[in-house]
Amino acid sequence: MTCVYDTRWCGEHGIGRFAREIAAHIPHVALESPGLPMSATDPVRLSRSLASVREPGAWFLSPGYNAPLWAAMPYVLTVHDLNHIDRPENSSFLKRIYYQTVLRSLCARARAVLTVSEFSRQRIIDWFSLSPDKVFTVGNGVSSVFVPDGVRHLPGYRYVLCVSNRRGHKNELGALRAFATAGLPGDARLVFTGNPDPALMAHAQSLGAADRVVFSGRVNEQELAALYRGALMLLFPSFYEGFGLPIVEAFASGIPVISSCVTSMPEIAGQAALLVDPHAHEEIAGAIRQLHDDEPLRRQLIERGLDRVAAFSWAAVAARVRDAIRVVDVRPDQPLNWN
Repeated sequence: MTCVYDTRWCGEHGIGRFAREIAAHIPHVALESPGLPMSATDPVRLSRSLASVREPGAWFLSPGYNAPLWAAMPYVLTVHDLNHIDRPENSSFLKRIYYQTVLRSLCARARAVLTVSEFSRQRIIDWFSLSPDKVFTVGNGVSSVFVPDGVRHLPGYRYVLCVSNRRGHKNELGALRAFATAGLPGDARLVFTGNPDPALMAHAQSLGAADRVVFSGRVNEQELAALYRGALMLLFPSFYEGFGLPIVEAFASGIPVISSCVTSMPEIAGQAALLVDPHAHEEIAGAIRQLHDDEPLRRQLIERGLDRVAAFSWAAVAARVRDAIRVVDVRPDQPLNWN
């Protein structure tokens, strides 16, 4: 095999799932390199590691935003979004410098840049000043564990689910405020994935809703699937997403979705979700109330979601990755062979 693949990205987070599924669908040899792939110094380590690869015709494929700073072999990398540029709370002076210098150079020298939505593709083309012919949307898929039938989380109360990670762009404060003012019956709870956050709990206390907010703690994929199946709905009013994987996971799990009308989310949700302005708390609260009270609407959105999710398979994503590689495999002196 001549594709050297960076398996260090594989994990339970968004890029991790993408990395893991692509690795399962394409022939490759795993990269042998120390350190974390998201480290600012990884392009240097990666260059050294790839220099030791002796297999003729080898090339490098990264499911994340790392690539060798210098290397004789060609490479393809994946930039899922420009969150660290577009969202101030996730940015910093050093991150912007890294993107403007190192990552800009890596993208310029890449044979191709993969990404997960048309929204992200256009941002990458514009911000890095890349040729549109070099940037390919391959999308994301849904793991086979996310299906309507299976174990349901049954905690003894009904709940609205917010799949999140305590990062500011997820708009958790907005979700909490909207839930607290939606007027749902007192037995309904708002469940956040992940561990408790003092600031979020203080906000819940100020809204008089502290006893209605639950944190699931860290969950694996099977536990997350059970959380989806047991929920009244997914509440996902994020300010920014390069894709928005919880949207399609909720579709696949057979629950209705409220998401945002900005960035990639309308593209991913299509007509299968209620889309709201993430800055408009009253609008979000109204959508929560509407989905809670309107059973025919819930059924309609569930059916649309199940139809919509059929387009998001990992096999199809892997096929688009292969197609992108074929398009840019134009140099006979450095072919991008799979085996």
